[in-house]
Amino acid sequence: MKKAITGLPDELFAWEEISKEQQVIKIYTDRRRYGKTVTIIEGFNEKDVNLKDIAKALKRKVASGGTVKDGRIELQGDQRERARKFLEDMGYVVEIIE
Repeated sequence: MKKAITGLPDELFAWEEISKEQQVIKIYTDRRRYGKTVTIIEGFNEKDVNLKDIAKALKRKVASGGTVKDGRIELQGDQRERARKFLEDMGYVVEIIE
């Protein structure tokens, strides 16, 4: 965490945690060409997080390919539960849309 230059204790500066708690991340699947399933994760505030870093960690965690497109993360296959667990462990509020 960055050091505060205001003289206040560092514990008062939990900006990252507050930012994560205010964002509601939505996870759902979509059918693509040839019947392929894609998991779509959206709802990140792009000013507060680096989507490419989160996508890279997610792809490694769920052992799947994927990409960042139009402000959202797309993973190959149905990865809803694994992605939900990973993002909740990071401190995000996650909602799975059936």
